[in-house]
Amino acid sequence: MALPTDILLARLRNEIRACARYITSSPDLRNSKEVTFPIEIDVELLKVPGPCVEGERVVLRYSHRLRISIGRDYPFVKPHITWMTPIFHPNIMMPEDGGYVCTKLLEDWSFNSTMISFIKGVESLVTTPNPSSPFGTDSCTAAAEYFNSGERRLPPMLSAPVPRVVGRE
Repeated sequence: MALPTDILLARLRNEIRACARYITSSPDLRNSKEVTFPIEIDVELLKVPGPCVEGERVVLRYSHRLRISIGRDYPFVKPHITWMTPIFHPNIMMPEDGGYVCTKLLEDWSFNSTMISFIKGVESLVTTPNPSSPFGTDSCTAAAEYFNSGERRLPPMLSAPVPRVVGRE
């Protein structure tokens, strides 16, 4: 089952508008005759602390990219998600492993689901991994072991530095 093209494109335009602060690129959906599916939408999550490996240390990265691919049967069929940036996470595969995102939001996708609710859910997933349900890749299982080991600390939230007054001595 699919929505009529004009209705689908109107819905997508509304959803893209609602997600504007996250979207780095999306196609022009104004002329329905020129739109081809799947539609690719690039998303960037900023100021979201997510684990990443640098050398042999786990550090926090605050900028992440993913691609949402929307088929002709959207919203009846969930979009396809591909993670684009390095991450050390039990529920998100590294790009070289396929970039799959394991999230309940996609499993429970329905007609009433929206891109903005999905993106907000991914933000939450990035900051709060579920090590009890990792993907089977080496990086995901290593991340699950790391998060289950108790070594991790809660990630600091990125915020503006507090102004300080420098006085004379």
